[in-house]
Amino acid sequence: MRSTSQYGRAAERALGMWVKLARAFATMSRLTGEDIRRYGLTQAQFGVLEALGHKGRMTLGDLAHKSLSTGGNMTVVVNNLMRCGLVKRTVSTLDRRVVYVALTPRGTRLFRRIFPHHAAAVARIAAVLSPADQERLGELLRALGRGAEQVGNTLNLK
Repeated sequence: MRSTSQYGRAAERALGMWVKLARAFATMSRLTGEDIRRYGLTQAQFGVLEALGHKGRMTLGDLAHKSLSTGGNMTVVVNNLMRCGLVKRTVSTLDRRVVYVALTPRGTRLFRRIFPHHAAAVARIAAVLSPADQERLGELLRALGRGAEQVGNTLNLK
């Protein structure tokens, strides 16, 4: 296997950063996923409850976008949450193509009961960094995400 140094210092640095970011994400995702499963939910289901719990009623499309999910997957997740009595769908009176999703009273109670515990678990995991480092990392990740999107647009990767 060839060393990345033949591709230059910038590539070596970027690849190292990407590996560290991917490993940190995988670890955080695994740990938060384990916490979410304690409540009998999948990460996708929890993401829907969290989005609706904080933002209120949303269209299926907005919910899919907010949850970084596809429309088809979101439909399955919402159907499963509906079967549990945690969310409800309503069709827009202005445009029947628009479907809204909202928490039911039971879903609201569940969200209010479990979210503080989950937030505390995430805070305990993130506490390996100082509050200042957490803030700085958040800023850096936002800049990386926005900048990468702009570069991606110029590379025609989509």
